[in-house]
Amino acid sequence: MVRQFAFIALLLCVLRAAATPADTMTGALNERVRSLQVTDACGMPAQMPVVALNAPAQLGIEFDVLHDDRDYLRYRLVHCDASWRPSALADAEYLDGFNEAEVENWAYSEATSVPYTHYRIDFPTRDMMPRVSGNYLLQVYPENDPDDVWAQMRLLVSEQVATVNADLTSHTDVDYNDARQQLSVAVYVERAGVGDPFNELTLYIQQNDRYDSEVALPHPLRASRTEAVYEHLPQLIFDGGNEYRRFETVSEYYPGMGVESITWAAPYYHYTLAVDEPRAEVPYSYDSTQAGRFMVRRQGASESTTEADYGVVHFALRADEIPGAMVFIDGDLTSRRFDSEALMHYNPATGCYERAMLLKQGSYNYQYLVVPPGARRGYTAPVEGDRYNTRNEYLIKVYHRAPAGRYDRLIAVALIR
Repeated sequence: MVRQFAFIALLLCVLRAAATPADTMTGALNERVRSLQVTDACGMPAQMPVVALNAPAQLGIEFDVLHDDRDYLRYRLVHCDASWRPSALADAEYLDGFNEAEVENWAYSEATSVPYTHYRIDFPTRDMMPRVSGNYLLQVYPENDPDDVWAQMRLLVSEQVATVNADLTSHTDVDYNDARQQLSVAVYVERAGVGDPFNELTLYIQQNDRYDSEVALPHPLRASRTEAVYEHLPQLIFDGGNEYRRFETVSEYYPGMGVESITWAAPYYHYTLAVDEPRAEVPYSYDSTQAGRFMVRRQGASESTTEADYGVVHFALRADEIPGAMVFIDGDLTSRRFDSEALMHYNPATGCYERAMLLKQGSYNYQYLVVPPGARRGYTAPVEGDRYNTRNEYLIKVYHRAPAGRYDRLIAVALIR
């Protein structure tokens, strides 16, 4: 029996080591799972998917399953390293409690043309409390098939024992008030137990929740015993991008912001958005957006999470076809994934890139990213343009691994606008 348990433990380690960062991307992995997002204690979209270590429940993972009956679902947590590969820690090393639980918070949709069940998972709970900081992947699966992951969400547990100071400027090392923004960051680690800040820290920075363009800095420009300074490094220069586009499908009776028309074709309402135009050559115009997030909302509903309906939203981007490149819709509505759900197709008859997507009623942010042939990230320049004065969000994550450490501590998280 001991040998059997040892073999199972070894097998789990091998499977975890074989996983790649792409395998741990946030997203709905079952076509019936929709509207996956992280919310705060009030049910509003969370600005950061982060909780403090040993803190009470602060976040909710919410999603719908399109079905006229409840599915019996469970969830677990996977501890990951700084680059989102599953770590070598055993469950008992990173969790207090059990590493599986039933999704108990659920409710049926009410008076909607598309039936669904809404689910919410609170993170963390007393029965499943992280013992160590770092990256955590929450996975949802049916109780009768733990290997069939329906949805997963990347979450952060931070010790917040380091202090992050950052400045953002449009006076970059490559241009001046033009197309880019540049960060300078100082991390103060006197309370974090860091022996060698130059070699033991890794800084990860992502713009507007985008993992495709995230950068990693394994060493600062300079460091002392208590401080690490990151400045004048090429990785700290980011494309400015543009303000996110917006639309609202809060009513099935009248067109909201960005909606040109609404029609009914059973079993769905169809929302046709106004045709988008490229903005690369258009002067910058400020708009107050939510950096790519969405908010579920139905006009007149007392509880939009269960009363908002689903409809087909039709996107169209009028542009010349870009040979060899792919155009994706980016935002939380696609979980920032470059997959078939987000990929637009060029229609020569209309001269537009087009995409139809089933979405819950609400207010949405989105933008168009172009992925050139052979590239692994998207670019805003071809369609949206890059403007130095765009209001962007920068999430800064500071990881620490001592020479004999077995996992990456997350010692600080900061959000800079």
